[in-house]
Amino acid sequence: MDWKSSRIEALLEQALVEDMAARDTTTNLTIDPELRATASVIARQELVVAGLGSIPRFLEIFTRLDKRPPAQTRFEVVFNPEIFDGVRVHEGQVMALIRHNARVLLSCERVILNLMQHMSGIATLTRQFVDAIHGTHAHVLDTRKTVPGLRALEKYAVLCGGGTNHRLDLASGILIKNNHISLGGGLPTVLTRALESRKLGQRVQVEVRSREELEEALQYGAEAILLDNMTPAEVKYCVDRIKQFMAGQTEKWIPTEASGGIVLGNIRSYAETGVDFISVGALTHSAKAADISMSIAAEAA
Repeated sequence: MDWKSSRIEALLEQALVEDMAARDTTTNLTIDPELRATASVIARQELVVAGLGSIPRFLEIFTRLDKRPPAQTRFEVVFNPEIFDGVRVHEGQVMALIRHNARVLLSCERVILNLMQHMSGIATLTRQFVDAIHGTHAHVLDTRKTVPGLRALEKYAVLCGGGTNHRLDLASGILIKNNHISLGGGLPTVLTRALESRKLGQRVQVEVRSREELEEALQYGAEAILLDNMTPAEVKYCVDRIKQFMAGQTEKWIPTEASGGIVLGNIRSYAETGVDFISVGALTHSAKAADISMSIAAEAA
């Protein structure tokens, strides 16, 4: 994750502005402006880490927004070399130490924790799905079901959890879905149009919901198949049918993806069908925030 990219920096700055971190009334009225402190970022549950790199970036952006005297902007973030994004940590482990002005730590505490809890929650849930299909051929995919504005961070968190990113946005891939088919004049029409007009290197994926739609997609040249809202048995039939269709075509591969109604309790059944990818919207839209805290103590004078 490039924490200094303009897009990510804008997100972090907006979080600080939203919380009025540079105008923390309570802290400014109660805490000595010269007090130095050390904050420990602590995992309060077993989790997969995501978002550690946001800590120094938040503090750098806060310094620019707040314009404190140089003596109050000096800080140090110490990371355990064995703990980084994507690593599983245990309850009670310290993930980072931050040495800074006490007022700054108090003012930035909430935004730092909010982001790390959200991202680590996604990474932790993703790892559970990935672990559930360990040993199979399938890969866990995310979707575009993300919080508006946070997609880049949420998809990065999926990677931290061992998942794979699907297309980033509507411009980065071709996926013909049910509504495209119904509004565009039928599958043969829209698929032919897409194949003829797509840019070099773009693969055309088609969503199918039945055996009949699968046959039509194969007949008209679909290059990837999304098997939507099917049972594991139906997915296995379609995967086997695609392999049969591809028999003898050694240079051609039609990747398959299962989607819809997939949870931790049934993902293994889908993975064992031989499908290549399994997309799970819950990774980003239903992940519970990880339990992370920040303990702050004054440094000795």
